[in-house]
Amino acid sequence: MPRFDAVLFDAGGVLVLPDPLVLAPLLAYFGGDPSLDSHRRAHYAGMKAKSDIDAGESSWDAYNDAYVAAVGVDEDDRAEAAEMLDRTRYHATWRWVIPESRAALDRLAECGVPMGVVSNASGQIEAMLAREICQVGPGDHIEMRVIVDSELVGVAKPDPRIFDHALPAFDGFDRSRIAYVGDSVTMDIGAGAAAGLHPILLDPYDHHPEADFERIRSLDELVAEFG
Repeated sequence: MPRFDAVLFDAGGVLVLPDPLVLAPLLAYFGGDPSLDSHRRAHYAGMKAKSDIDAGESSWDAYNDAYVAAVGVDEDDRAEAAEMLDRTRYHATWRWVIPESRAALDRLAECGVPMGVVSNASGQIEAMLAREICQVGPGDHIEMRVIVDSELVGVAKPDPRIFDHALPAFDGFDRSRIAYVGDSVTMDIGAGAAAGLHPILLDPYDHHPEADFERIRSLDELVAEFG
């Protein structure tokens, strides 16, 4: 039997990434590798750097520094490149759909898994997801029971109260049997655990080998829970 009755997802880093088609040419100017793989890796290196210093939602300096280093920006140019990244990587650029995650959602939906999204965002997340990934209720893409955007509900992770806006859509479900998948130790693992959910870190490049919480390399591992 599956360990979980439902799954909630963070959006950034789980379903979408900052658009590498925007960021790659920006950082190539400073010697950065423009390849898609390099920029995918750079995001998770940045999230690891944020987690290492327990940086909050509004603190992105460590992320920016780690990101430009990960794509190979020349050392003398990293400060300038990080500043430019910070000015360019804003909420509207969190839109590049992670193909493996999108495919996994299809398989979870086929298994009849109840799903939702809880994301720290800026009021844009539901409309962005509706383009290619999911929407609340029936529609062109994957059906979600709820999509929670922190800007709209007035509370953001790591405050666990953000989940109070999602869980009424899962009335009757035991919280401990609802998985919450995110890419941040501070924001997602911390908030999910505090809310009584089962938090899981998406850690595709094994940045947290000593972790005392559950990790997966891709959402395919979650699909396997449901056969």
